[in-house]
Amino acid sequence: MLLLRSITFTIVGFGSVLLAAALLVFTFWAPQRFHSWLCFTWCSFAVWIARPICGIRVEIEGRENIPDEPCVVMLKHTSTFETYWHVTLFPKTVWVLKKEMMSVPLIGWAISLALNPIAIDRSSGASAVKQVIRQGTERLAAGTWVSVFPEGTRMPPGETRTYGISGAALAREAHVKILPVAHNADDFWGKVSSVKSTGVLRVRVGPLIDAANQPPKETNLIVQKWIETQMHEISRAYKDKHVQPQPD
Repeated sequence: MLLLRSITFTIVGFGSVLLAAALLVFTFWAPQRFHSWLCFTWCSFAVWIARPICGIRVEIEGRENIPDEPCVVMLKHTSTFETYWHVTLFPKTVWVLKKEMMSVPLIGWAISLALNPIAIDRSSGASAVKQVIRQGTERLAAGTWVSVFPEGTRMPPGETRTYGISGAALAREAHVKILPVAHNADDFWGKVSSVKSTGVLRVRVGPLIDAANQPPKETNLIVQKWIETQMHEISRAYKDKHVQPQPD
């Protein structure tokens, strides 16, 4: 039954995202607000159908921590699902992502139109960080939030890695705060398995972290400690691996 549900969700989700992406590309001339609305609508649809088809219900904890002003969101990255629901949770946001994504036919073009992301070459080191700071500061000044997956890629269950410096550096230079987010999406939507499990997907939004009080590397440690502590509490994968809440 779980396999059948997962296949159904994949068919519906993939078909609808292709339709939405095609509509975005064919309306490239439309205002940005239309592209943003269409992206939000599809992401909301994807989150909604996960409940009746897969039995995945999303619960948000810590909504009161979401500020009115733009900030840098630093989000745990373990699956594809958080790229959907996080668009529906926060105000207009742009992603920091690898530039190769922009070359993916249709999907990459649609992401470019809908989210106007900060596309970086991760191998360029300091140049990529400067690009995130420059473009991110412009987006934040215009009232747009910036979402960063600080580990740089999807992590296996119960694991973490050293956070990239760009998110913390951007927050410090732009004089905004960091909103840390943890979730247990990998318990239901694994990177390897195509089968979606049923249950409550818990999203935990943390208190704002001030990036002005310490260097970016120290800010990263504060953010990572909070996120990994929450992951240890809410994620079955973390508990199964007996991961300690303190990052290396």
